[in-house]
Amino acid sequence: MEEPQVALDLDFVRSQFPAFQSPVLSSHAFFENAGGSYPCVQVVDRLTRFYRDRKVQPYGPYPGAQAGGAEMDEARTRLAAMMGVARQEVSFGPSTSANTYVLAQAVRTWLAGGPGKSSGGAVVVTNQDHEANSGVWRRLADEGIEVREWKLDRATGSLDLETLDSLLADGKVKLVCFPHCSNVIAEINDVTAICAMAKAAGARTVVDGVSYAPHGFPDVAALGCDVYLFSAYKTFGPHQGIMVLREGFGMELPGQAHFFNHGVLYKRHTPAGPDHAQIAACAGMADYIDALAARHGITGDPAARNRGVHDLMRAQEVAVIQPLLDYLGQRNDVRLLGPRDAGRRAPTVAVELDRVAEPVSEELGRNGIACWAGDFYAVRPLEALGIDLEKGVLRMSAVHYTSAEEVARLIAALDLVL
Repeated sequence: MEEPQVALDLDFVRSQFPAFQSPVLSSHAFFENAGGSYPCVQVVDRLTRFYRDRKVQPYGPYPGAQAGGAEMDEARTRLAAMMGVARQEVSFGPSTSANTYVLAQAVRTWLAGGPGKSSGGAVVVTNQDHEANSGVWRRLADEGIEVREWKLDRATGSLDLETLDSLLADGKVKLVCFPHCSNVIAEINDVTAICAMAKAAGARTVVDGVSYAPHGFPDVAALGCDVYLFSAYKTFGPHQGIMVLREGFGMELPGQAHFFNHGVLYKRHTPAGPDHAQIAACAGMADYIDALAARHGITGDPAARNRGVHDLMRAQEVAVIQPLLDYLGQRNDVRLLGPRDAGRRAPTVAVELDRVAEPVSEELGRNGIACWAGDFYAVRPLEALGIDLEKGVLRMSAVHYTSAEEVARLIAALDLVL
């Protein structure tokens, strides 16, 4: 791979997103990306084409069905290649919450001693997670499965590796579930180190990547996890959940779909009929990554191009969001959650205020800033940090298409409303 020689071409990037030309959306600086990013034009075009020319049962023996099936296959094949995994290891579902729920049902049988599957074992969860990667695992305790909590540091919000080491020490843990980064604390966890620790202790790993993947698609093979989950609607695509489930673990888990589909990994744990059009449109996300790679002289195979674009995105985000962190860190009337160093976190910035947060987000809306406030389904981490859920937090989230000028507008608006 050739290293990028120039910074991210922001004009080119923003030209790839119809929202920036929308009279409805372009009036505000958009800082609600953690709730759902803008879709790129490649996704919009593919989705439109599918509904216009392919909206039939795919894979049938006629042109529209063949074209639709081919585009669904293309999405799976290209995304898998980008993330360094086999195409059968990429599953689509209606959302990450739904995918995680289905996965938990498979794990429940596996750990409870389903026929020939396992002799039981404990599960580790964190209180740093969005509820989608916490509640489903905690409910396994109702089946008599031991659930151990990896608790965050109340002062920093961080997950300490020594604490995990103690939870793994007796060798009973069979699964460790944790976030790549929290959707309110935003510190980037050392996934590779955590997965290596878990593997050494005989445990599988499930990583919630929903809050990280918008900042660069992961190299799943390098991370070493058994499952990586993220949401396409937060990675510039349609409303689909994407689950990378490595074959060794996926085929070991009891199938959750029609019995006659259990031999096909990407169907094995997908009980609902897939949204054909949205799966096909996910190939547009790969189109976009390739367009960025070509624009910036990044070459190599799909995984190499993806790594190069990932690094380009992250460099842009770090540079743009650091002034906001510096500004908030200097105020004594807000509590900034997570690291003050942009290089250690995703550009998702949550703050505790001295008042209820949602009216502040509404006031920001009247001043040209689109963001929101609340608990963001991160009830457990906020409680662990001692934050009043009735007040919630104000959250401002960027991605690589966020400009320095928009961050300056946000800071100016915060000066007015805080």
